[in-house]
Amino acid sequence: MKVLGPLLLTLLLTTLPATAQSGSITGDKTACTGGYAKSYPCTDITLLSKLARSDLDASYLNDVWGWADTASGREFALVGTSSHVAFVEVTDPVNPVYVGKLPSHYTSTNSFWRDMKVYQDFMYVVVDGGGPNGLQIFDLTELLSPPSTPHDFSESGYYDGFTNAHNVVINEDTGFAFAVGTGGGGNNACPRGLHMIDLADPLNPAYAGCFRDSDTGRHSDGYSHDAQCVIYNGPDSSYSGREICIGFNENAISISDVTNKGAPVKVSHADYPDVSYTHQGWLTEDHKYVFLNDEGDEFSLLTPDGRGTGTRTLVWDVTDLDDPVVYMEYWGTTKVTDHNLYVKGEYVYLANYSSGLHILDISDIDDPTEVAQFDTEPNFDGTGYTGAWSNYPFLPSGIVLVNSDPEGLFVLDPVGTAATAVEDPLEVPATFALSNAYPNPFNPSTVFSVTLAEGQAVDLRVFDSIGREVAVIHQGFLNVGTHPFTFSGANLNSGTYLIRASGGVASQSLAVTLLK
Repeated sequence: MKVLGPLLLTLLLTTLPATAQSGSITGDKTACTGGYAKSYPCTDITLLSKLARSDLDASYLNDVWGWADTASGREFALVGTSSHVAFVEVTDPVNPVYVGKLPSHYTSTNSFWRDMKVYQDFMYVVVDGGGPNGLQIFDLTELLSPPSTPHDFSESGYYDGFTNAHNVVINEDTGFAFAVGTGGGGNNACPRGLHMIDLADPLNPAYAGCFRDSDTGRHSDGYSHDAQCVIYNGPDSSYSGREICIGFNENAISISDVTNKGAPVKVSHADYPDVSYTHQGWLTEDHKYVFLNDEGDEFSLLTPDGRGTGTRTLVWDVTDLDDPVVYMEYWGTTKVTDHNLYVKGEYVYLANYSSGLHILDISDIDDPTEVAQFDTEPNFDGTGYTGAWSNYPFLPSGIVLVNSDPEGLFVLDPVGTAATAVEDPLEVPATFALSNAYPNPFNPSTVFSVTLAEGQAVDLRVFDSIGREVAVIHQGFLNVGTHPFTFSGANLNSGTYLIRASGGVASQSLAVTLLK
């Protein structure tokens, strides 16, 4: 969310609930039974745990991201607050541990807007307003053995190419960051638009270039509120293998080719009916469609004389990058304001403020269908900015993180994914071991192995990200030793899949990503 003027800030402040938050919930998962998990309305989502805002040393919560250490498999939530980034280990998702925090660079900063992304094992943090916070850098491997818990960490590096930014976008395939919505003060060579930063030396970023689309932004200044930048692998052959950014620019989307950071090229821009505030969006994995949320449109679309029937999500056809068009409007099951969304495989994960997390099955793009939901703010439903700010569905275990103010950080499991398949993820008997897969990501096949210290019956199955079984690799007895197996995704769509190995004494799961 971005300041749209005094009216929006007033709305934000007046829609914060007066009721106190409930406490943390840890120690055991709670299935969604009879439409509820504890006091939270739900459908087909298990509550694994919740850490209350007060247990994160926070007074206001905003964005959330995640990091997994590839060597150990340990997983962490990176939780944005008004004053710091809180670090929570979620390796055991029913017993999350608050590890500590990284304060703002400008320590007196208090801001509604803090955003962070990850490249390799480094976190990059920006703050919108509140002092010259620039781009903070933190070595996440420090979380693996902190000197105390909780611990106040110090930044590992700093980039002063701008004073503040609304968000930071990272293309992990190219090693470039794109700060968006930056202010014009300090040393900023590219305010407002895509401020490009080379992360080849992760602790010493270097300015790389600038792109602004003057046909977009409320003041025709190319202001980018958010963006997604990818190596394009979609159907428009003119841009195959190019680095493409889609900017969400307040009143339109803007597509640019930023392969050459010194000479980026505008590809196209497009607006749409009933635009209010073009906020954020995400490409489908085949790069054919973009799902977009307009953060302000519900205020008019859901009025008595408005045409809206629920939260509106716009689906763009971007098969021709030179001519993006609105393909359809999806109307949600609740009438609330939407915020951040992400696409993983055939599912869209939407954080819709006061109605929480909603998951859409988009395997039929003409008929997106809600298959799961979890209301993180049961005391309020309607337009406004209370509730789920964002979610993060990309951790290898399959758990979903939702940061919701004022309630706290939720650790959730869409029924059938990794966290429910593995009953005790921290206790893996030495007699049973599932290896990593190689390659991962893969196309069309990947190899992994099961190692047994004693002979036993072993069941190997593969599930998609919503828990549907897509393959049976092995069923039957295996002798002592290491047994290699191959999983082929030749007949499957791109996405993340879960290989589950079940033996006589243990179960383990492994997430693999198919990229076609």
